[in-house]
Amino acid sequence: MTGRRWHGLSIAAAALCSASPGPAQAPAGPPVAAVELPPAPFGLSQVRQGPDADRRVAWWRQARVGMFIHFGIYAVPGRGEWAMFNESIPHREYAGFADRFRPRADAPREWAALANAAGLKYMVLTARHHDGFALFDSTANDFNSVKTAARQDIVRAFLNAGRDAGLRVGLYYSPLDWRFPGYFMPDLYAESAEGMRAQYQQEMARLARGYGKIDLLWYDGGGESWLGFGGLEFRDGWRTRDKAKPYAGRFSWGDDAVNAALRQAQPHILINDRTSTIGDWRTREGWGSVRDFDDRQPWELCVTLAGSWGYTDGAEPVSLAKLVQLLSRTATRDGNLLINVGPAPDGSVPANQVARLKELGAWLRSHGEAIYDTRGGPFLPTATMGTTRSGRTVYLQLLPDADGRFPTRIAVPALDGRLRIVRAAMLGGTGGRVGIAGQGGCQLLSLPAALPDEGVRIVKLTYSGDVMAERARPFPG
Repeated sequence: MTGRRWHGLSIAAAALCSASPGPAQAPAGPPVAAVELPPAPFGLSQVRQGPDADRRVAWWRQARVGMFIHFGIYAVPGRGEWAMFNESIPHREYAGFADRFRPRADAPREWAALANAAGLKYMVLTARHHDGFALFDSTANDFNSVKTAARQDIVRAFLNAGRDAGLRVGLYYSPLDWRFPGYFMPDLYAESAEGMRAQYQQEMARLARGYGKIDLLWYDGGGESWLGFGGLEFRDGWRTRDKAKPYAGRFSWGDDAVNAALRQAQPHILINDRTSTIGDWRTREGWGSVRDFDDRQPWELCVTLAGSWGYTDGAEPVSLAKLVQLLSRTATRDGNLLINVGPAPDGSVPANQVARLKELGAWLRSHGEAIYDTRGGPFLPTATMGTTRSGRTVYLQLLPDADGRFPTRIAVPALDGRLRIVRAAMLGGTGGRVGIAGQGGCQLLSLPAALPDEGVRIVKLTYSGDVMAERARPFPG
């Protein structure tokens, strides 16, 4: 290998290739499945684990990528979904935006068509955000899209459009309502907190039983730990409660009863980890929150495609390269990616975001087999490499280094059971032959040097046997 620069799955991979043939190289350290999980993050519940839990989330893991839609009257001022709170807009003034909120009736069908064009497999709509404005026919809250100028049950139209388009459908719901001071000081304003809880319980019962099958429920702002925004307490003056100290007052959301009734009405529904009861998947939020590999707790990363979660006039979407790199980093860590758009007041998704999502759809049509219906592994990812797998196939996903360069020579360590690579090809119709050379404890791949400029390069590796039982392990070294 004199004069060649080999990029291994670790620094030591090339050394393994020069070793004499012998027993399969053991993974460095304990298998991932044996690692003790940390406690749930502050404010989040535990999630289900085990065979039954895995069966429940199987469709969701196969889907891998979905569309988040933040839509509400905050689209009218166009300064994001937190405008009411961030700008201290009195509710009587903020409520006036509902008079100018008249989305087109066909907007939900356009969202569903866009999700399909983008290769996204499920959609989640904000049924009600923290401002308290509901997009459905709430019997507990007249501040909704049916009783104001829109005169539409947007949730019903959304669910019907998604189902008709062959998509899985879910709803975001916030028990938190900024109109209730009891959220911030539930013990001082107990009657307000109890009124907010009653609204939550009645609205969830309405959604659970009045809108047909819902595939998932995406809570936000709930759970006792986040009361008061995580929160406030009085000790010689008002101060922020230490995040290591959970809320210990008298108020409770009654999440156990709400979610028991929800699951009774919707036996197959998946629920996230943002209430005080056990969930089905863990949430990660924001572009900097990809974090580590986890194949034990189902998890999802949600990010904005452009600007804030709610509509922001003139927001520019991230580049396609950045988007597919994030999707690769998420999938190789065994997670889902939920990509958010914020429609304008008429319900239309801004043209630049539509264009970007259609570009993502084109990329997924040529590379999607490395994303959909795969699991992370069998190698744990690094900053520039990661793997997904399905059956006898491992998808080696390559990201550029700090200088924007992709490797052209890669050392792939042998798997347990002496499984060998029998075929290798670049995914996505980019052309060029991939050479395989076997030597000692690993195999050497030679990639074409001249390839189209793209955010992620994927090598499809076909093995001599099924790789799904292989333990996820660090790259040797």
